[in-house]
Amino acid sequence: MTVPNTPADSAAEPPRDSVPAYPAQPDPYLPPPMPARERRPLGPELRIGALTTLAGVAVGALAGLLWLWLAPRVMLVAGSDAIRYVDPEGEQRAGADGTFALIALAAGVLCALAAFLLTRRRGGGIAVAVGLAIGGLAGSALAWQLGTRLGPGTDVIANAKKAGQGVEFSAALELGAHGALLVWPMAAMVTLLALSAAFGKREQDPLPYWAGPQWQQPQA
Repeated sequence: MTVPNTPADSAAEPPRDSVPAYPAQPDPYLPPPMPARERRPLGPELRIGALTTLAGVAVGALAGLLWLWLAPRVMLVAGSDAIRYVDPEGEQRAGADGTFALIALAAGVLCALAAFLLTRRRGGGIAVAVGLAIGGLAGSALAWQLGTRLGPGTDVIANAKKAGQGVEFSAALELGAHGALLVWPMAAMVTLLALSAAFGKREQDPLPYWAGPQWQQPQA
């Protein structure tokens, strides 16, 4: 005898615990999950950053010698009563600052180009950018100090006595615009960014959502 209003085949339904559980299937309308990105070891990154910084310092020494050779000089002459400028309206000091900025710009571009070509196969990395920035700033400071120390001394009276009365002599080489020290690292960063965007190593693009696994109905 059955309970009223009870379907006849309800007694034949298996219990819920006996229903087989099918494994979860991926959604075919969602893109497949991206693989986990491998983390680079710290040792090689530190080594590359240190080598890039040292290379910038070495180039800075060459840049300082080049600035000392190419920068225009402010000429002085000792008279009977005072030391005067040979060309009072000359722009040699501004020319020295401009020469330093141009040398720093060329050094930054060349350092970034060399670093990019040497590290392109491995995909660059943050160590290259940090090494270029620190090396560029250190190279600029070294070029500035090397050019001023190897040039004429800052004691104008001693230089005038050494040259003699009526004989022209060069004033000390100075960098008036200290903002030119930032030209090197900024040029290196811009060049590295442009080269990486145009010719850098590309990561594999993920598959489109329609190329993912299709839904398959489980078979009984």
